[in-house]
Amino acid sequence: MPLTAQQEDLCSQNTTDFSDLKAVTVNCSLKRKPDESHTRLLLSVSEEIMRKSGVKVESIHALSHQIAPGVYPDMTEHGWDRDDWPKLWPSIESADILILATPIWLGEESSVCRILIERLYGMSGMLNAKGQSLYYGKVGGTVVTGNEDGVKHCAMTTLYALQHLGYTIPPQADCGWIGEAGPGASYGDEGENGPVGFDNDFTQRNTTIMTWNLMHLARILKDAGGYPNHGNNREAWKAGCRFGYENPDYRS
Repeated sequence: MPLTAQQEDLCSQNTTDFSDLKAVTVNCSLKRKPDESHTRLLLSVSEEIMRKSGVKVESIHALSHQIAPGVYPDMTEHGWDRDDWPKLWPSIESADILILATPIWLGEESSVCRILIERLYGMSGMLNAKGQSLYYGKVGGTVVTGNEDGVKHCAMTTLYALQHLGYTIPPQADCGWIGEAGPGASYGDEGENGPVGFDNDFTQRNTTIMTWNLMHLARILKDAGGYPNHGNNREAWKAGCRFGYENPDYRS
């Protein structure tokens, strides 16, 4: 999606090297086809800012895959005939930045988004070389769209889940757009003055700030080698064996 002139200027004036960073975005729309998703349109603004700033960006449309619900790394080992999560996991594991994008339904993130969070949770027993959650040193954000109230609520629950797993959340790590309450145009639908929401300064500002904060924090964490592991090394937390923390299949 084309950027605004101000967004383009910010990218062109950037002097920070982000070329070794990778971002993965997951669109949790309920639309089966990616090009029918309104959420994708706003998410693509963030993706384009990152690409123009040198970040490698991989986009995943969740419903283009068969991701089984559950909290284990491979749900075919737990009764499901097919599970595409193991094929998607290497991309997410290698990413410095993760953005979950979701529409709002009844004030909540989509069911697809919850499945993604549960599958991320299913990998939380994996540790990095420092004995920390594998998600330490990675940053997370969220994009929310809809035509009903709930942007901040969805951001609250999604970002809480990501930080609980080990992602670091920068300031203002969410952005969103909602139209007039009740049935009406969704983001990107044609309106009297062009696509609805594209000219919303508040949404474009927050999307821009979120994206740059994600990139800046990912840069800081990568340059620092992640977090020191004093006090947060699960393998060194011997008392934790009483609760099963040393079992990679442990789930709270």
